[in-house]
Amino acid sequence: MMNFNRIGWPEFQNMLSEYGADGVHIVDVRDEQSYEAGHVENAIHLSGSNVASFVQSADQAKPVLVYCYHGNSSQSAAAYLAEQGFEATFSIDGGYETFYDKVTV
Repeated sequence: MMNFNRIGWPEFQNMLSEYGADGVHIVDVRDEQSYEAGHVENAIHLSGSNVASFVQSADQAKPVLVYCYHGNSSQSAAAYLAEQGFEATFSIDGGYETFYDKVTV
């Protein structure tokens, strides 16, 4: 059973417009070096070392927009966050690889 939704970058941008940067959690699950090299504005780097604190401290009512490299790992992360009680989790299809083709930051 899929407890998260899959969206593309256009839907991501629509959600940012609707909720604003403070109204959503943008989560990057790529490795730290990739995150440091470039990431979506306001994205939180989530890894095994900080996921528990994120789950405990983040507002679970805010939508969570998760991306990775290609859109595969983000599905597992979105499912996990949904299982932890986040009300609306979204995996972004295509991942960061397609980010600059689809979104104007």
